[in-house]
Amino acid sequence: MGKSLVIVESPAKAKTISRFLGRNYTVKASVGHVRDLPKSQLGVDVENGFQPRYITIRGKGPVLKELRDAAKKADRILFATDPDREGEAISWHLADALKVDGQSPCRVEFNEITERAVKSAIKQPRPINQDLVDAQQARRVLDRLVGYKLSPLLWAKVRRGLSAGRVQSVAVRLICEREAEIDAFEPQEYWSIEAELQPAGQADRDKDVFSAKLHNVKGKKVKINNQAEAEAIVEALRSLSFAVQSVERRERRRNPAPPFTTSSLQQEASRRLGFAARRTMRVAQQLYEGLEVGAAGTVGLITYIRTDSVRIAPEAQADARQTIQELFGKEYLPAKPPAYKSRAGAQAAHEAVRPTSMERRPEDVKPFLTRDQYRLYRLIWERFIASQMAPAILDTVTVQVQAGDYVFRASGSTIKFPGFMALYKEKGDNAEDADEQAGMLPELKEGEELTLLQLIPNQHFTQPPPRYSEAMLVKTLEELGIGRPSTYAQIIDTITRRGYVELVDKRFVPTELGIIVVDLLKQHFPNIIDVEFTATMEGQLDRIEEGKENWEKVLAAFWRPFSEELKQAEAHMEEVEIEDEETDEVCEKCGRNMVIKQGRYGRFLACPGFPECRNTKPLLKEIGVACPKCGSGQIVERRTRRGRTFYGCSSYPECDFTSWQRPAGKDCPQCGQFMVIRQRRAKGPESVCSNKECGYREEMPEEA
Repeated sequence: MGKSLVIVESPAKAKTISRFLGRNYTVKASVGHVRDLPKSQLGVDVENGFQPRYITIRGKGPVLKELRDAAKKADRILFATDPDREGEAISWHLADALKVDGQSPCRVEFNEITERAVKSAIKQPRPINQDLVDAQQARRVLDRLVGYKLSPLLWAKVRRGLSAGRVQSVAVRLICEREAEIDAFEPQEYWSIEAELQPAGQADRDKDVFSAKLHNVKGKKVKINNQAEAEAIVEALRSLSFAVQSVERRERRRNPAPPFTTSSLQQEASRRLGFAARRTMRVAQQLYEGLEVGAAGTVGLITYIRTDSVRIAPEAQADARQTIQELFGKEYLPAKPPAYKSRAGAQAAHEAVRPTSMERRPEDVKPFLTRDQYRLYRLIWERFIASQMAPAILDTVTVQVQAGDYVFRASGSTIKFPGFMALYKEKGDNAEDADEQAGMLPELKEGEELTLLQLIPNQHFTQPPPRYSEAMLVKTLEELGIGRPSTYAQIIDTITRRGYVELVDKRFVPTELGIIVVDLLKQHFPNIIDVEFTATMEGQLDRIEEGKENWEKVLAAFWRPFSEELKQAEAHMEEVEIEDEETDEVCEKCGRNMVIKQGRYGRFLACPGFPECRNTKPLLKEIGVACPKCGSGQIVERRTRRGRTFYGCSSYPECDFTSWQRPAGKDCPQCGQFMVIRQRRAKGPESVCSNKECGYREEMPEEA
């Protein structure tokens, strides 16, 4: 057998794969794409079938030279890039650059980077799939046409440096429209009435007490609009006797959540671990490409991370069942492996995101992983194993209590059999299932008399729809068919970096700039910013991939109305002036009041005297705490270039104090080190000592 050259995207992936192949194989990395459209011009020949003009990406010349040199020494060249559109396109570009016939068996594809999967794929090379390449080219050209035609228009009409993206603009629209809903929302008052009850004759005032809520009056669901109505009902109830009308007991089964797709992984990592989508994808990529795990060497710990399918290979299910039996026992195994249905349009060729080996349990690999890697791997491992476990069984009791024409309802539940919940429970954006939160009710019988201990009227107001969190936005984009699994992190990163939205308390709020740009696009480019139109375009890209649509015809159908809208907008779109927000901060170089500007890495202070005065400063947000190191400076909130928040001293560079956690403004009574605030999802914030060896902690009020 002759020498083979295998080309992958990343050095980490190359290192992992080279371990599995013999010395007849050389594994090299292209380090992502080697060719792309030029940055300085459109790079698309609109008049000639939308043909793209590709050039070598700046800095990739030496990489290509290394690959060409290696190719000369090889008898066979195999492209082992990722198993998706982007990976297929990289292989296609590499084949062209290295003069390899793309229709020869030169492409290998695997869903996980394990010895078995890689060796199996090497034995079954196939030609490059031109339909996949065309779908990627269509998306790239489409995004280039929108970006490079709309952005100069926004520069001219609104502000220099602005840009618009096909999918990103729709995401900003969703956030703007949610904000408009919140602004227009008028809270409505309503009341509820709770009765605290106890079985009659119970001498112990604190025993068998339970609460029931007023549910209906004369068979109609109760609606109490104001305090006067609530007080009238309370007064009427005081003179009535209470008795158990009915007791309903039933068994409820709760099924586990399916294994992760890219989208559900991003959502759950956001809710459970506080990871931004970008952070989730970066760490997941490391787990997929391979890490050193002791004696096993470098190995890929999870399957391919860009997938919208919940399909599982039969051998993976068999391994999971064996692990469940070993860890929990036979009763936790369902009679047959669960079958989960992927959403319509999902790529069935891919599996869900799962561990490559069930035997590599989180605790076993923990010593070899970073904290982020371990936490994400554990989440994926537990979710997958739980998805193959038996349902949980809950015993629920619903009691109806009658008092004249009024009926109250109380419910409670206990876990009869934990099933998958012994390992994993999905975390939603809202409070967990009320049935599972409720405790058990006392033993009650139909007709049993009850003693009324007290009536509690409660005032409520209807709440506006919540702003989008990252998890909610990803879920909404997926449900609407906007973007694809591999693009969600990029979308969120782009709209935040461009200053169209801000994250406030982990929720997206549109900026004035974002609202103005969305309004302009709605007025002049209704299709570009239309949810349904964008989702339909995603469907067309999928059909190109399936070989059912011609990519040039799809682009032509898009370009005709879009180019006409461009002409109209250039002629009729009015210029919009956005005034910079003035601050009390005085420019020490010229004395003017500095203004807030939006830059590539967020907001900053700038002198309005530009270009005569070019003074700029970071925009510092004080948290009202003195620096624990120097005592004279104030602690301010700062951001890294990747957008992660940290805390530092306002006297920097004179004082170099920094902390990833928010200082609490007090010293530890045990060791004297400064205290920091740590957020806990279920119980609220707590104050903990920054010295990990000390371990002192104390509860603190929510307001902090």
